[in-house]
Amino acid sequence: MNSPRTVAFSKNATNVFFHILTACNLRCRHCYINPSQHGAESLDIDTIIAWLNEFTGKENLPNVIFLGGEPTLHPELPLAVKHARRLGYQSITIDTNGYLFHDILNCLNPDDVDFFSFSLDGATPSVNDSLRGDGSYHICLKGIRQAVSRGFNTSLIYTVSSANLHELEKMPELLANMGIRRFFIQVVGIRGKSAQAVAFEPDRINQVSPDQWLREVPAVAQKAAMMGISVTYPRVFLKPGEPFECAGRVADNYFIFPNGRVYQCPLCEDYPLHSKIFVNNRLISTPGINETDLFKLDIPEGCVMNRIIQPGNIRYLPDGSPEYRIACCLLKEEICGG
Repeated sequence: MNSPRTVAFSKNATNVFFHILTACNLRCRHCYINPSQHGAESLDIDTIIAWLNEFTGKENLPNVIFLGGEPTLHPELPLAVKHARRLGYQSITIDTNGYLFHDILNCLNPDDVDFFSFSLDGATPSVNDSLRGDGSYHICLKGIRQAVSRGFNTSLIYTVSSANLHELEKMPELLANMGIRRFFIQVVGIRGKSAQAVAFEPDRINQVSPDQWLREVPAVAQKAAMMGISVTYPRVFLKPGEPFECAGRVADNYFIFPNGRVYQCPLCEDYPLHSKIFVNNRLISTPGINETDLFKLDIPEGCVMNRIIQPGNIRYLPDGSPEYRIACCLLKEEICGG
């Protein structure tokens, strides 16, 4: 059996999560995009190039993940990818819902991009499509097969929630049959649509309980690894006595949105707490109180952002102490397939 190892934060790694637009052809019930906070525009290619340039020149080469919305809706995504490759980005990933607009697979070569990462939230059409939209399951699988057949490396993202946890165990076989060798399991965030639905949607999507997460997710990860699939999933809950680490203190992550906001913590993205912003295509620090001031706080609950923004996720014992501590959402477990 493979033992999970924690993917440590590295001060030497720069990860750029680049939302080049917020438009999307789907209306996923758990989408975290918030146009009022992130902008509704698509960046032009000159701006994309200028912003990519801002992260070069460091001792260690950055990684970039192109996101949206749906990034393949941007007609100039291939130019952005090829520019990132020319700049020497260490790895280039395109996160996609599988619709693969603008004939993207014919506009790029496998050497241009390290991974196409597909989002699928159910092992069956009924579950996935109830979350992501009618027909999206079969179209995503079709896109995966096309990418694999053309020699692109592929990975898959499954966002676990109360609505689809029961199908997670079926995913390793599905991935293996399609030739996918990297599997990312995520926990649904209470932000964007999920946060807005809390007060208005009786059948809203919820995060799973600690018992459910610890019982189901590591077991599925082990199963996938035994089938040769490398799996990455968030820690979520810390063990007693385990130290809390915050990516905002020790890592170099940038979550970029079309309106120029740049966050270091994804939990802050529904609020104007961004630590940096692009002004005249230069990345500068945001004046005043922002997320970096909150990173400095040490609290019994672990992640201060969870305590402030998602307090309903934490349960307390009769003495007022937290029943469990929340890990930084960017701290991951990794099991290498083999």
